[in-house]
Amino acid sequence: MSGAADTARLALACLDLTSLNDADTPADIEALCRRARSRHGDVAAVCVWPRFVAQARAALPASIRVAAVADFPEGALDPGRALRDTAEIVDAGGDEVDLVLPWRALAAGQVRESHALVAAVRRATPGRTLKLILESGELAQPDLIGAAARLGLDEGVDFLKTSTGKTAHSATPEAARVMLDAIRTHGRGATVGFKASGGIRRVADAAVYIDLVRSALGEAALGRARLRFGASGLLGDIEAVLGGAAPAPAGTGY
Repeated sequence: MSGAADTARLALACLDLTSLNDADTPADIEALCRRARSRHGDVAAVCVWPRFVAQARAALPASIRVAAVADFPEGALDPGRALRDTAEIVDAGGDEVDLVLPWRALAAGQVRESHALVAAVRRATPGRTLKLILESGELAQPDLIGAAARLGLDEGVDFLKTSTGKTAHSATPEAARVMLDAIRTHGRGATVGFKASGGIRRVADAAVYIDLVRSALGEAALGRARLRFGASGLLGDIEAVLGGAAPAPAGTGY
């Protein structure tokens, strides 16, 4: 049980507690922010739609970061939209931007245009954490996932993130290995983090990715500066484990 509890504590400290439902209301975000301060400790961040950034920032201490999504969930090759979303997040006091890579465009060979969109958002986020969502489950092929990861690393993103959680295929350990290898071997790799998102509902699910990060990036990477989990349901299992419940088996979401 101590092993599961240790994993749960780490997952809590690295959790981006997320609400990205189309019908989210201010009351939903108020409830999310209350949950972010659990009796076992605070999460790393909350992740919301851009329109809720100001509300979340006002409700939370500075120690809990506020993230919001840009060009989400489609990942369209639309720099104007990506920059409008980003400006809304930054102007409202957001700390972190989770940008969806134009992954369909990249897969179709529009490499230069994909680089340009990410570079533009990077320039628009000085002093903010920029996470790039690769939609790795949809790219599927290791060479495409690797190319997407290297694009983000070359353009200066702070985290590589697996998925939006809005497609049929989300995070997988196989994709995580490719992404982590790209981080490990890149010239900026010592400062770049990894975020697993999509289908991660149990502490046992998080443990898979913790082990992968430890193996690829070392023990020092196991903290919120370089490891995050994007989830809405994971907190319930974390609280159950830390409250003394037997850990649930890993799910099938990944």
